[in-house]
Amino acid sequence: MTTMETDQRTADAGLTRRAAAAAAIGVLAAPSVLRAQGAAGRPIKIGFVNPRTGPLAAFGEADAFVQEGLARALSGGIRVAGRTHPVQILARDSQSSPSRAAEVASELILRDKVDLITATSAPETVNPVADQAEVNEVPCLTTNCPWQPYFFGRRGDPAKGFDWTYHFFWGLEDVIGAFTDLWSKTETNKVVGALFPNDADGNAWGDARLGMPPALAQKGYRLIDTGRFQPGGNDFSAQISAFKAANVQIVTGVMTPPDFATFWTQAGQQGFRPRIATIGKALLFPSAVASLGERGLGLTTEIWWSPHHPFRSSLTNQTAAEVCAAYTQATGKPWTQPIGYQHALFEVAADVLKRATALEPEAIVRAIRATDLRTIAGPVKWGSGPVKNVAKTPLVAGQWRRVGGSLDLVVLANPGAAEVPVGGTLEPLG
Repeated sequence: MTTMETDQRTADAGLTRRAAAAAAIGVLAAPSVLRAQGAAGRPIKIGFVNPRTGPLAAFGEADAFVQEGLARALSGGIRVAGRTHPVQILARDSQSSPSRAAEVASELILRDKVDLITATSAPETVNPVADQAEVNEVPCLTTNCPWQPYFFGRRGDPAKGFDWTYHFFWGLEDVIGAFTDLWSKTETNKVVGALFPNDADGNAWGDARLGMPPALAQKGYRLIDTGRFQPGGNDFSAQISAFKAANVQIVTGVMTPPDFATFWTQAGQQGFRPRIATIGKALLFPSAVASLGERGLGLTTEIWWSPHHPFRSSLTNQTAAEVCAAYTQATGKPWTQPIGYQHALFEVAADVLKRATALEPEAIVRAIRATDLRTIAGPVKWGSGPVKNVAKTPLVAGQWRRVGGSLDLVVLANPGAAEVPVGGTLEPLG
């Protein structure tokens, strides 16, 4: 039996009536199911924190769909050390706020006594949740954040790593490789304008030693970086003026959807028209791109996951394409990238718990370290990553286009991820 518990703020903000009803039925049914099973073990509690409201709300857009699918997939419980345990997933909204993420993580750990805590969607949520897990010695799995902001943003020491917190995703080396491979497919002057906010992502992407600047210089690009901007601002005139003066033909960076929308609107108003705009985070979601109207077409971004990725779920055996189609059928909306990684997060969690020798923190962490699983997001295996606590997953890049009357993100560059097929060639913005 799997039950879902969601805090009221999140329920009010985002759960569909169908999802809320499914969750309510699960909670109400749990006591009778436990009585019927009799010998069932105690419930396994899994905490889940991600943003469903605030500037990063698009990351949580598909939460209800993913959690309904997980409830079905885990309805028989998880067998640990010879006993079958029902599963409770306690979902909390970080509200896109690091302080809120830390607060709800602390509540899940200290009040709700979760056996395992999970988190997704950018350093603003992932890092504070992982920090709370580390200090309280609770096993933690996270994803949807490049590994450098996750690891170095938490002041990780590569020689030591962390004891309780483990992460799977790609890194800045992968996004740089995908972006530059994409840019090489059309002629430009190789002058790049940088948009790096003063936050964990922006500081990592723009780091003079480990981020984009040295890597782009090595590849022959000239980077125009006006410095860190404050997230949530409403004036990008200084950046636009500097880009125009330097004849910038490529714009890149990492921004929230609202910040990019502000920049892109002002760029159009001020007559700045680059040939390529490749932005991390802000352009991941069809809803964010659709909000830009016709000016959203032709924008480019990284692609963590898509219906073209040749992977299956270890929980449901569905392909990526089948899950995307099911989401569209259930919601009437186009697929969105976080679906794959949120699903994969719980694939890993279930696999870890099944292999744990006991429902004890040390046993769960040992099982995490021994993970070697093929998920719907690709292989996840700790021990071969850049640092102890990181497992790498594949990354490609692509362009937003209108296909058959609707928006689609077409894969155009796949260096290091040849298993994901390319679907076309780059079309410059102008």
